Amino acid sequence: MLDYIIVGSGLAGISFAEIALKNNKSIVVINDESQNSSRVAGGLYNPVILKRFSEVWKAEEQLSLMDEFYETIEGKLKTKVNFKLPILRKFFSIEEQNNWFSASDKPLLAPFLSTKLIFKKYNGIDSPFDYGEVLHTGYVDTALLLDKYHEYLLQNKLLLQESFDYAMLVIEEDFVQYKEYQAKHIIFAEGFGLHANPFFQDLPLDGTKGELFVIKAPDLDLDVIVNTSVFILPLGNDLFKVGATYNWKDKTDTPTEEGKTELIDRIEEIINCDFEIVSHFGGVRPTVRDRRPIIGTHNQYQSLHILNGLGTRGVMLGPAMAKGLFEYIENQETLDPTIDIRRFYKKRK
Repeated sequence: MLDYIIVGSGLAGISFAEIALKNNKSIVVINDESQNSSRVAGGLYNPVILKRFSEVWKAEEQLSLMDEFYETIEGKLKTKVNFKLPILRKFFSIEEQNNWFSASDKPLLAPFLSTKLIFKKYNGIDSPFDYGEVLHTGYVDTALLLDKYHEYLLQNKLLLQESFDYAMLVIEEDFVQYKEYQAKHIIFAEGFGLHANPFFQDLPLDGTKGELFVIKAPDLDLDVIVNTSVFILPLGNDLFKVGATYNWKDKTDTPTEEGKTELIDRIEEIINCDFEIVSHFGGVRPTVRDRRPIIGTHNQYQSLHILNGLGTRGVMLGPAMAKGLFEYIENQETLDPTIDIRRFYKKRK
């Protein structure tokens, strides 16, 4: 009998798979590539919500776990996926500079916001009001991470590349049976695909579509991530990833003309050089209205668990949320009530 069946192998699924394997648990992962938000994500990690100058929830704890997690994976896969790069916030006025310095005085933000302005001039960007630097930032190459981790799972016969058939799941008192697999627990980590899950589809997972570009801009000289209304992330060879839009109505992965126009307009607010669009892609992020993940155990079936709702910060949240769920299942450690799915069930009583 296996310890875990894991449904979904985006950032949530592989985070749980890695933590389970690290603890000598037996697993099988089932994935059909129907959800691509992890693959097309910007992959940035940033401990500050720059729009509101507020700290990301439990940022310090997440960053610490994240660094260790990706370092271990890089060693296992013999592939670098975590790239530490400064994020610079371009200022458009003296008022924005002042707001930055006010924020950097807040105790929760002080470790993450540098009080030294960055005066460096980058070819292709006008910056008369300079930049502020966010500390402890970078990005994870999510597409490369998923490709290499899936290869690892396949080589070790731990990955089934097929759609999960919920009708074939048999739930017994202390285990589940799926086709020829028996397991003590099943973890559902399907991202926005949760809406097809009959056991958890009543949870309020909204989904927020994001569209991104890869652009080619030979005259843009940038070795940092610039973040304003969009981020510009250097990929090398004059290529840059740019994103992202937020659409709360469209729940498809299809790139749109509306998204294209919005991204072009925002790019042109930041850079003053020519660029061409190399690729344009979209994905639906698994978001929740209260901006917290949805983690926990089914209110009726104790072998069924969920790891979802990582939203726009999957590379930071994934390792911490997977560890929290694993410790909850294996060692009966308490889940933070703000992420526990029981917060929704309690409201319905």
